[in-house]
Amino acid sequence: MKTYSVNAEPAKLLIPLFQDKVPAGFPSPAQDYIEKGLDLNELCIRHPAATYFVMATGMSMVDAGIYEGSLLVVDRSLQAKHGDIIIAALAGEYTVKRLCTHPVVQLMPMNPDFPPIVLHEGGSDLEVFGVVTFSINGLQ
Repeated sequence: MKTYSVNAEPAKLLIPLFQDKVPAGFPSPAQDYIEKGLDLNELCIRHPAATYFVMATGMSMVDAGIYEGSLLVVDRSLQAKHGDIIIAALAGEYTVKRLCTHPVVQLMPMNPDFPPIVLHEGGSDLEVFGVVTFSINGLQ
């Protein structure tokens, strides 16, 4: 896995945030005012010293909104719990999957075309590298 060093205090870049939400259904008249600025670092990064980015590859997590080329924001300081999407190494191979701890411990893909990875006590070499907190996708 490629790593990059990041400043603990990222520079603030405030982008306009419109007060009104945009419906994904029928159009509604737009308002001509901005509520405040939005810094994506503040939105996406809660623990700067423990956060890293990684690009996703493959199609096993499409139902979670993670596609080929998605940029994932990963927080190493969070304790992974049931239902979290995690970055893990299993027998030395990195993967992104949903962690399920019951009824059995397994890594669940979010695409029915892929099988779950059932982890057997004492038999699997699983190492969690963080919890995915955001997925950033391009549209083209």
